[in-house]
Amino acid sequence: QVQLVESGGGLVQAGGSLRLSCAASERTFSPYAMAWFRQAPGKEREFVAAIRWSLGSTYYADSVKGRFTISRDNSKNTMFLQMNSLKPEDTAVYSCAASGLFSVYAAQNSRGYSYWGQGTQVTVSS
Repeated sequence: QVQLVESGGGLVQAGGSLRLSCAASERTFSPYAMAWFRQAPGKEREFVAAIRWSLGSTYYADSVKGRFTISRDNSKNTMFLQMNSLKPEDTAVYSCAASGLFSVYAAQNSRGYSYWGQGTQVTVSS
């Protein structure tokens, strides 16, 4: 069973930056894709960004495009989310997710992900 552990959340002022990390426990980890989702209080979980693990192709929600960058270090089984120009509306619990070896779902679809981290809080003050 793959375990995902996020880190890097916290409190930051609007316009600031944070870098989230998501480390996978398995040494032979090779998902089809990994992604970040977020959920704000009283709102549905929403897609933030995804990356194809082998090819490195990336996908972003329109709301974060140009401000957030997703990346991965295959050798360390770790995914990152660099968040710049943060806005109060980015405040949410951010969770990382990993698919299995294959997926029939689009990278933005949460149903394509079998493994989830516990989440890390990101709070952006105005």
